[in-house]
Amino acid sequence: MSPIKVMCFSALLALTNNTFASSEVNTKSLSYDALLSSYQYDFKVNYFNIESQKQSLKMAYIHLKPTKENMPTVTLMHGKNFNSDYWTTTAKYLQSLGFGVLIPDQIGFGKSSKPTNYQYSFAALAHHTHALIDSLNLKQTIVVGHSMGGMLASRFALMYPNTTTKLILLNPIGLENYLQYVDYKDTNFFYKNELAKTPEGVKKYQQKNYYDGKWNATYSSLTDFITGQIQGPDKEQIAWVNAKTYDMIFTQPVITEFKDFTVPVKLIIGTRDRTGPGRNWKKDGVDYELGRYDKLGKNAASLIPNAKLYELDNLGHLPQVEDFERFKTVFKQALAAE
Repeated sequence: MSPIKVMCFSALLALTNNTFASSEVNTKSLSYDALLSSYQYDFKVNYFNIESQKQSLKMAYIHLKPTKENMPTVTLMHGKNFNSDYWTTTAKYLQSLGFGVLIPDQIGFGKSSKPTNYQYSFAALAHHTHALIDSLNLKQTIVVGHSMGGMLASRFALMYPNTTTKLILLNPIGLENYLQYVDYKDTNFFYKNELAKTPEGVKKYQQKNYYDGKWNATYSSLTDFITGQIQGPDKEQIAWVNAKTYDMIFTQPVITEFKDFTVPVKLIIGTRDRTGPGRNWKKDGVDYELGRYDKLGKNAASLIPNAKLYELDNLGHLPQVEDFERFKTVFKQALAAE
């Protein structure tokens, strides 16, 4: 196939998938710094100044005002292996319904500051997000969290129930208290793993764990920023920050407080998901199978007062990427449900 035809086909594929995927790029040439300075998001990026832990930090965020009068704003919280930009299709859909949209890059992620001498916690990230919301004069918001963002969104709703009108958890991690089943690992363990990470390894992990062995230009585009930082000038800084944010996933569970939610909670679960942090270092004698989302969604819903569960069979960790048409149907229902 000629280069021109390849480019045309790639563009057509991106349009067909209704995502922000671009045509194939030469990933070997990708190189991004810690702040993704040369990595372009689809929406305008703003910055919020934060003074925290004796440091001056900047929190990157996208803010889209409601397109219809009297419509609320939806705050979208990203997962660990992602940034604000992967929410683009979801944000455009929300705008088409009239909603405002707020998408922060949490401290340590995306285009935000990545301090290496910092005590990362879900409480701190929730606190910063709440300060951002206050600065924008948003009194209340619907909070949506995906993957690790589900743990953060849960902590946010527990800390700020008066700000949270509704909590929507999309294939969140943290539906298990991981240290009940796995050995604790020092941050050095994760740092070494991060330093050893390769673009090929990232692809293989996501292909196996997120997309049921499938791969396309859309999925590939979501790894470009990771590839660029692996090959970039700040690889060691990124590796250390990533290691520190792994630690809070294991040491700061939220599942133990699900019974304490006072806001309406909706769970959207792709049941094929098998994400199970720590499964490769389970405690001796533990035969519990981590990451069974076909069971975890139901269990979580049973713990949360008046929770509503929407299950998407044969979809994995990223329903909003893997099949947006199916996702948006239940997402719209969750947004409308009391």
